[in-house]
Amino acid sequence: MTRARLDNQLARRLFLDRHLLLRPGPGSGKEEDLDRVLHGLGFVQVDSVNTLARAHDLILWSRRGRYRPEALERLVSHRRSAFEHWTHDAAVIPMPFYPMWRMKFARDEARMRARWPAARREGWEAEIDTVLRHIGDHGPACSNDLGGDEKKGSSGWWDWHPSKTALEFLWRSGQLAICHRRGFRKFYDLTERVIPAGHLAPRLDADEIVDWAMWEALQRLGFGTSGELAAFFDIVTRDEAKAWCTRALTAGRIIEADVEMADGSRRRSFTTEEILDSISTLPEPSSRVRLLSPFDPALRDRARAERLFGFHYRIEIFVPEARRRYGYYVFPVLQGDRVIGRIDARRTGDALVVRAFWPEAGVRTGKGRLSGLKAELERIRPLAGVEAVQFSSAWLRE
Repeated sequence: MTRARLDNQLARRLFLDRHLLLRPGPGSGKEEDLDRVLHGLGFVQVDSVNTLARAHDLILWSRRGRYRPEALERLVSHRRSAFEHWTHDAAVIPMPFYPMWRMKFARDEARMRARWPAARREGWEAEIDTVLRHIGDHGPACSNDLGGDEKKGSSGWWDWHPSKTALEFLWRSGQLAICHRRGFRKFYDLTERVIPAGHLAPRLDADEIVDWAMWEALQRLGFGTSGELAAFFDIVTRDEAKAWCTRALTAGRIIEADVEMADGSRRRSFTTEEILDSISTLPEPSSRVRLLSPFDPALRDRARAERLFGFHYRIEIFVPEARRRYGYYVFPVLQGDRVIGRIDARRTGDALVVRAFWPEAGVRTGKGRLSGLKAELERIRPLAGVEAVQFSSAWLRE
């Protein structure tokens, strides 16, 4: 049987449509509409860097221009329609997915018990029951509420005091849940006091969870290798993913396709007939210029983004300033179905200061494109909480 072939432009458009970036999103960006966006994406990565807006807020704003940060907090802390845990990193996840995370809780607990005794400050295991009792008796707590006599100083991000480590262990293993944040500080409570009973009670076996994770990843990516599908939620192992793809291919649930990459090479991927049929109904992409978070779901798999869009991106936060090619925290810029450049824009006082824009090779910065970029910077002002946009001298790097 001849494998389906998908050219690069159509592959990009399919991928962006599955990530809610191909067409405008007119919704309110809150409550039920935000639930639908979060479900469509699968999760939103949470990150603390706030030079312009935090990653999770920019991701959602890119899909819903009326979105504001308090709307996501309400999903977690009031509506309880989403919860915080880990995919490949910390994330906000739709609450209906909670039963599938039980596999991740169990696997994370096993890894932590195996690795943390050698990697964390001593004494955390002895604090597990103390932390549980404190929260059970006194209600939600943050790390500052625990370990009163412990040395709180730290030589690094992971050099937590023992009670903080115990708190994170209990959360990662599913015994505690984040009930709300204050500022960006997490507060934890007993899981049964946070997760609605209808989502807390179901128990699925391992095969059901693997099947769910792989199928739902495929629906959100449009196409992918077994490794890319496994990495999406980061619940299943690569071996489990390979076995699932073999079974699903034999059963006719999925098909193979040769997908053209940006360099003209072809990558054998899995997809479905239904997904390929949907390509004919895709609209032309919006011409809007969009600022994206470095952790946007469309780009956070750096290798995949480079293969598909020809866009090489690395965070330079930890690169010494003198060795940075671009800047501390620069934002990818998308137009239509192309990544057209990256921008160094940060909040300074009540202004959004644009320090530099680097167009990608072969991208012309004519009046129309620059006008679109400036319009996007104006649109983002309310999210960033600034009054004006300012441009540094020589900000346009040809």
